[in-house]
Amino acid sequence: MTSPFLRRVNESLKEVIADEVSRLTDPGLGFVTITAVDTAPDLRSARVYYSVLGDEEQESETAKALGRAGAHIRSAVGRRVRLKYLPELRFEQDPSIGQGMRIERLLSELREEEGSL
Repeated sequence: MTSPFLRRVNESLKEVIADEVSRLTDPGLGFVTITAVDTAPDLRSARVYYSVLGDEEQESETAKALGRAGAHIRSAVGRRVRLKYLPELRFEQDPSIGQGMRIERLLSELREEEGSL
């Protein structure tokens, strides 16, 4: 269970990170959405979850672009969010988006099979 303080920190970080990502001009960056931030209780690290619209190549290129921009994004967080510690950011692709798309595709295939019976 996340404390109300950590929920506020996570939401603040998500807003700042999403804003900074939208300003990036890296050509490898695909259509990316910051879906969540999970900050450690000691505030020293944070997992930043994102989703990418596109194929595996675009996902890979976006992961590299976010890695390149990590220091810039972290410094922006430091300027805009006052915390005891500036968390180390780790970008991870949000698996729930891909899982949801896979489930939707499977349900669609099942509906097609039912219709052909």
